Amino acid sequence: MQRAALFRGGDAQMAAGDLGELLVPYMPTIRVPKSGDRVYKTECAFSYDSPDSEGGLYVCMNTFLGFGREHIERHYRKTGQCVYLHLKRHVTEKVPGASGGALPKRRNAKLFLDLETNSDLNSEDFEYEDEAKLVIFPDHYEISLPNIEELPALVTIACDALLSAKSPYRKQEPDSWEEELQASKHAKTLVQLDNGVRIPPSGWKCSKCDLRENLWLNLTDGSVLCGRWFFDGSGGNGHALEHYKETGYPLAVKLGTITPDGADVYSFDEEEPVLDPHIAKHLAHFGIDMLQMQVTENGLRDNDIKPRVSEWEVIQEAGVKLKPMYGPGYTGIKNLGNSCYLNAVMQAIFSIPEFQRAYVGNLQRIFDYSPLDPTQDFNTQMAKLGHGLLSGQYSKPPMKSELIEQVMKEEHKPQRNGISPRMFKAFISKGHPEFSSNRQQDAQEFFLHLINLVERNPVGSENPSDVFRFVVEERTQCCQSRKVRYTERVDYIMQLPVAMEAATNKDELIAYELKRREAEAARRPPPELVRAKIPFSACLQAFSEPSNVEDFWSSALQAKSAGVKTSRFASFPEYLVVQIKKFTFGLDWIPKKLDVSIDMPDFLDISHLRARGLQPGEEELPDIAPPIVIPDDPKGIYCLPVSSLDIDESSVMQLAEMGFPLEACRKAVYYTGNLGAEVAFNWIIAHMEEPDFAEPLAIPAFGEVASSGAAALGAVGLDNQPPEEMVAIIISMGFQRNLAIQALKATNSNLERALEWIFSHPDLEEESEPALDTMDMENSANANILADTGSEGPRIKDGPGRYELFGFISHMGTSTMSGHYVCHLKKEGRWVIYNDLRVCASERPPKDLGYIYFYHRIPS
Repeated sequence: MQRAALFRGGDAQMAAGDLGELLVPYMPTIRVPKSGDRVYKTECAFSYDSPDSEGGLYVCMNTFLGFGREHIERHYRKTGQCVYLHLKRHVTEKVPGASGGALPKRRNAKLFLDLETNSDLNSEDFEYEDEAKLVIFPDHYEISLPNIEELPALVTIACDALLSAKSPYRKQEPDSWEEELQASKHAKTLVQLDNGVRIPPSGWKCSKCDLRENLWLNLTDGSVLCGRWFFDGSGGNGHALEHYKETGYPLAVKLGTITPDGADVYSFDEEEPVLDPHIAKHLAHFGIDMLQMQVTENGLRDNDIKPRVSEWEVIQEAGVKLKPMYGPGYTGIKNLGNSCYLNAVMQAIFSIPEFQRAYVGNLQRIFDYSPLDPTQDFNTQMAKLGHGLLSGQYSKPPMKSELIEQVMKEEHKPQRNGISPRMFKAFISKGHPEFSSNRQQDAQEFFLHLINLVERNPVGSENPSDVFRFVVEERTQCCQSRKVRYTERVDYIMQLPVAMEAATNKDELIAYELKRREAEAARRPPPELVRAKIPFSACLQAFSEPSNVEDFWSSALQAKSAGVKTSRFASFPEYLVVQIKKFTFGLDWIPKKLDVSIDMPDFLDISHLRARGLQPGEEELPDIAPPIVIPDDPKGIYCLPVSSLDIDESSVMQLAEMGFPLEACRKAVYYTGNLGAEVAFNWIIAHMEEPDFAEPLAIPAFGEVASSGAAALGAVGLDNQPPEEMVAIIISMGFQRNLAIQALKATNSNLERALEWIFSHPDLEEESEPALDTMDMENSANANILADTGSEGPRIKDGPGRYELFGFISHMGTSTMSGHYVCHLKKEGRWVIYNDLRVCASERPPKDLGYIYFYHRIPS
């Protein structure tokens, strides 16, 4: 944008009085940010423009919302706000001096914008300059800052407060992000001694005091020594610092923090934590492979010596030169710190045409009708993210001249590709106890959480999440009476068990396990990994086979009996999402991941799993609910009526992985009627302080005579009031108390039916005025019950059960609470890997190691 004159003539210098008179009409609209105000000075509300962008960022001096050049006029027309603070960061390459070094020529010594420094820009080669000015619309009058003497005091105070305001995302980020780490001045020229030191993958100890915690590896000579009180607050005997004073070797990396994404590095000379842009090379010198923390014989990664079987390497296609992809649909997403689960899921979601049409196709309408604060609107943020990924605006290839220079200098030139989903993550996770944290999460749980929000925020007449929805028919049979019951439920994911007993390489697995134990006992590096090979057909067979129903109560016998359950598809979705249930518990109930290889098919036919309903000759079980017997313990009145006493072990496992006692997790799932981990999580939070919280689940004994379901439920509450426990569960989801009571009364205190009743009566929900933050996030309801369950039934897109694979999400690591996610998608006939910001043509898509698979229906 050309700098406009302060007044139309443009030749004369405006006096202080003239500036004051110019701003007088707008003074009532200029606010000083207060504590609690969110100041968006790093990102546009509608796009990923920032002060780094060509047009800079305009921040409204009244609402403190930021807008890129393309969207500022919309906000001006909608609100009439005229005064904006325009922020621009200029990045220039330093001019080399006569000695070959760079001459600092920064005109502004202080970077006053609270922005990230682009990690691709080496601070030794580039410099930054921040610029701020007031812009008055609609004539684009500009007033350069600072201009303290000429501006009214209120305007000066407001500008200073806005410039010094903290990021609205700070409270969601770890404390270590409060200060941006800088590249060490020693990183590029660090000398490493060729002394033959190789660091083992585990079993470290300080070479001077045998301490096994807070250990630091000196990157010059490979010494492993204990730390002192460094930035992470941990302690030691200070031998690492003593070693620096004796030798002058400046850089050390903390052992145990090395991951494929980096490591904690400390500079003794600079006396602060630093970044080491060459950390991978420095660690490889001592035989440490950042991708797996495993030592190779020569200390370097050598693809020709042995096959790369590490899960991290295979899934990320390490060691293979991958061609970067640019343009629409090939935009990467920045990892905000354990946010790769979000990145992988959103890349898959916006590869689906229905989501592209719903959000990007309706972009202008969504933006034009967005609320005054678009940062808090789900559809606006979805459209923004979709446009960022699909427009190609943030995925541009380097110029030919830059490529030539990069090859000649063998240096990585700065690239500003990719988007940072801070605003999207902050909104979509608001109020959720897990997704709002900076911890790693389960991509499958986030997928369901996203579907919840899509369901609750319709963007048009057709909801894009309809493409995933299908109806499951569950057939439960009493083994003694042979009578059956058919029920239906809505789901979005097909969960396939891993049939470990069907492994085709059992002999190799047994031999590997013996070698691994021997190596562990001798403290040698582990042998080359042998991964169990499981036929997909065996997993599909395991899914279709009957499963036992524990504690099954037969309404035909009016007593406990053996029961089996089978699941079939009452409808097939347009897009089939398949989750491989890799996460389980060991014999000691320690969560673990099954590291297996499954030959997932490119083409899948599950037509034989079509439900058939009640068959001739089958007799239905009577529609009688188990009796509720109130034990001496008054908490017995809170036992929930479930059609069977089967406890959803998958929900128990998810809760146990969060660190809660196993028995408490079982009670939570049981007492919330098997409605999912999120509902059970609220029960845990409400009962954590109780003395018997972690005691084993004691299921009340059933009476000899069963009453009807309605009568039994009616006896639970006092004065025909529903149980307080059920009311509390519904309130924990964000609904008002009176709405919870009304729903429970209308459904005879059946929790699941009560939730369905609430979702089918949205008019009553609005009258109840639920807590806005919690309702917007819908952080407690299970995705399976959020379908349209009105009189017409759930919205489904039934069709043939034949599918083709178009994407998969892979997980690396030992648990859903740690590790890394990567997404592979098939676009324009070839596979593409999306590894956070890195988007490349895939050479070896590891389809056998995926966690979540995406199939689309083949038209008949």
